[in-house]
Amino acid sequence: MTTSTRTSKAPRWAPSDLRLLVGSEGASLSGSAVSAVAIPTLAVLELHASTTQIAALAFLGQLPNAVVALPAGALSDRYPKRPQMICADVAAAVALVTIPAAAMGGMLTIGQLYAVAVVLGIAKIVHGAASISYLPVLVEPHRLQRANSRLGAASSVADSAGSNLGAALIGTVGAARSVIVDVLSYLVSAFLVWRIRTPETTAPRPQGRSLARDISEGLHYVAGQPTIRTVIAALSTLGFGLAIMNTYWAYYLLAVLKVTPTAFGVIMGIGGVGSLAGALLAPNIASRIGIGPAIIVGFAVSPLAQVPLLLAGPGLRWQVTLALVLAVQLFWATASGTSQRSLRQIICDPRFQGRMQAASTTVTAGARPLAAAAAGALVLHLGVRTTLTVGALLQLVPVALLLLSPVRTMRHMPAPPPRTALPSAREGSS
Repeated sequence: MTTSTRTSKAPRWAPSDLRLLVGSEGASLSGSAVSAVAIPTLAVLELHASTTQIAALAFLGQLPNAVVALPAGALSDRYPKRPQMICADVAAAVALVTIPAAAMGGMLTIGQLYAVAVVLGIAKIVHGAASISYLPVLVEPHRLQRANSRLGAASSVADSAGSNLGAALIGTVGAARSVIVDVLSYLVSAFLVWRIRTPETTAPRPQGRSLARDISEGLHYVAGQPTIRTVIAALSTLGFGLAIMNTYWAYYLLAVLKVTPTAFGVIMGIGGVGSLAGALLAPNIASRIGIGPAIIVGFAVSPLAQVPLLLAGPGLRWQVTLALVLAVQLFWATASGTSQRSLRQIICDPRFQGRMQAASTTVTAGARPLAAAAAGALVLHLGVRTTLTVGALLQLVPVALLLLSPVRTMRHMPAPPPRTALPSAREGSS
């Protein structure tokens, strides 16, 4: 393989382009945080959705993770990533703008929310597969953890600000009109990605090679990497337990604990402060206690943090408690997530970055539709609180997986594999 002149002269550390990527992620996530408050409020309080409909909305929103992630990962390894990110952002904006349009005409239905959830899920998967695997294009391996820390911090700020903004907007302009902020955020994200100028590299593909062959090759690669395989297995089991809980988390707070939409947004916003601190301190935590322990502690805190939720009742005292516990949970979740994501990116062959991330998304987020369906079945027989308890207990499994793996004794980031020179995207596609 040869490397094009443009690629060989391009700086591997492009701080201005990294800032644009961080800004793009922050913009889209801040808008999504508004929708995360507004859409459940629309479903529960304005459309009076039943528990079955709430489960269906969660199921459809997560379904693209199981269906689209692997093809999206293969496409991100095969073709330039920036156009995929831009198209996904525009598609998400178009889907979301139909919600306030229909609401203003008095035609909004739960069926439309289902359709938007599917389109939005597909767009997020395509954008995510490209953006996560794009980061190693912009920075050197030894800078990845700091870069992921910056992305995590921006995401936390965006999530916290978006949640609080969503709560304020719902109280002033209504839940449906609040979604317009998310529409604008996706358009800003697309614009920022369009401005990135760092040349991309893609491996040349044999003429006529199928996407299925690329997917199979990526899965085989991930299965043969013990550390990547173990971390992804832990993520998938944690994700399944959390997805069971998240199916009814908003419903539980709004309908059972009688939390107002404003207080709901404030709780999520305070949790975002913990996430911000975790992102900023992740490199220092990993340096102090070791990369492996930092990852494991983040997984272990999650099931413990569910205990106050399960014991909670209505009232301000419990709302304050839940907000503080959520902040602690998200602190460690973000610190752990930053560390495990950097670990996987560093040890992964550059040719498989997109497919490795897609494999993680498929088994982690792809299990969420099944979790939503399981939660819907469980709540019919056991009730909401017991269903949440089942989800919390399942979160103990990934802790055991990591404690029995080599991750437990890992103190430092391993050396990256040798980088094979790849042609530029333009050359590889010619």
